[in-house]
Amino acid sequence: MTKTNVLFVTLDQWRADHLAATGNPTIQTPTMDALCADGVTFRNHFTCIAPCGPSRTTFLTGMYPSNHRSIRNGTPLNHSLTNLAFEARTAGYDPTLWGYTDTTPDPRVLGEDHEAFLTYEGVMPGFSVGQQLPANSIPWLEYLAGKGYDIPGPGYAIYFPDPDYKLPPGRHPLFAPSRFKAEDSETHWLADQLIKDLKSKPSDPFFHHLTFLRPHPPFISPPEYHDLYKPSDMPLPVRDGSPDDMRAKHPSLALMYQAIPQDAFFMEGEGRAVDLDEEATQQIRATYQSLITEADHNLGRVIATLKEQGQYDETLIVVTSDHGEQLGDHYLWGKIGFYDESFHIPLIIKPPKSWNVATGREISEFTESVDLMPTILDGLNLPIPRQCDGHSLMPFLNGETPAGWRRAVHWLYDFRDPVAQMPETALNIKSSECNLLVHRDAEFKYVHFAALPPLLFDVKNDPDETRNLAEDPDYQGVVLDCVQELLSWRMRYEYGELVNLSASDNGLVGNRMAR
Repeated sequence: MTKTNVLFVTLDQWRADHLAATGNPTIQTPTMDALCADGVTFRNHFTCIAPCGPSRTTFLTGMYPSNHRSIRNGTPLNHSLTNLAFEARTAGYDPTLWGYTDTTPDPRVLGEDHEAFLTYEGVMPGFSVGQQLPANSIPWLEYLAGKGYDIPGPGYAIYFPDPDYKLPPGRHPLFAPSRFKAEDSETHWLADQLIKDLKSKPSDPFFHHLTFLRPHPPFISPPEYHDLYKPSDMPLPVRDGSPDDMRAKHPSLALMYQAIPQDAFFMEGEGRAVDLDEEATQQIRATYQSLITEADHNLGRVIATLKEQGQYDETLIVVTSDHGEQLGDHYLWGKIGFYDESFHIPLIIKPPKSWNVATGREISEFTESVDLMPTILDGLNLPIPRQCDGHSLMPFLNGETPAGWRRAVHWLYDFRDPVAQMPETALNIKSSECNLLVHRDAEFKYVHFAALPPLLFDVKNDPDETRNLAEDPDYQGVVLDCVQELLSWRMRYEYGELVNLSASDNGLVGNRMAR
């Protein structure tokens, strides 16, 4: 039997409401819209953690962050855990990475003085490297230099705007495009590397993990895209009062407003992101859409190659994100905190034609990033490791809703700073207390902090999460229910890969598959 090809794609920082097929009225995403038509779209899909490294660890191990514990960029990953790449290798695949996984290795294996710890951008074990694209961008910068571009400095310095660009009257300075053309962008370049590989091995079964940086900051787009969307056409950010009003609502918001700098989102930024004015905010929101459209175009080039080679029909294509982006909603920027904008992300699964899946459907049940590894393995008829906390979505592809499917999603956000101790000092709490857990169902979102007051939002009637009900006497029963649900979830999913096995007179007995 011919092996199913796998193309697993992530866009970095792509939030759920930025997809034309699911209702965004302004964005252009024709490639992903076509995948929605040829596949199944999951409308209530959530990441279990942010930022990049922890979220990728989560969907590549199938484990909740509370179990794998790689909870920040740079937190080492336990070497004893398996992952999607290792499991795919058991079936003869060579899982190949195009981009990055942001994995920090286990110092108990390498030793704490190993050079691998000079960066958090290691490669998840088990993957071969087709083309790595770390934040220093050295391979891509070398390509640009070879084409005659002036490189202003290492890493993100390439994202300084085109120095020769003349800003039109009435345009915000952030309207200025990048100094490189679309045909030379890191997105186009990375797609080119994968396309070359596909063309060099037209008949080989493949397992490719393609990870586009965009629409991750810096928020600047190539000249061919920078005027694609008008700032005036962008919806205004969701906000409830002034920043001062928001600060008064919860100490975590005051911390985040203080901690998030403008230069994390565009070059030459000064001051705090919370102070960005409406003109800058709307321009960034327009640029963000242009970067998604650029990524969509380059994914389309990869898919066109698969079609040219006659491989598209029998390729399992999974497209998702690692986490979302606040985009100024609630005066926040980046992937941070507890609001849906940072954790609600797209998921599209395009199955092979031989699976006979009814396509063009949308699934409204709650799904989580931990479900991706079990789903891909199940689709390849491979066993799902006991360590996996997630559940296969194959029943949904086959038109079924599994009995007892989850009624809520959960996520973790850890905001400790092991080096500078900024949150710890500002809030006068311990590093182990700088974290939160979210229980979110169709009606309510409950946010539990280790050492700060809780939050409760009626997301059914207050989808913008403007009113905290945690201290309202009329909602104390809801708070109690949510706390109990959260505790039950944590107890149910405590790491227990071996707990259903036992030594006996007959050797090892018990359920070898169950958690």
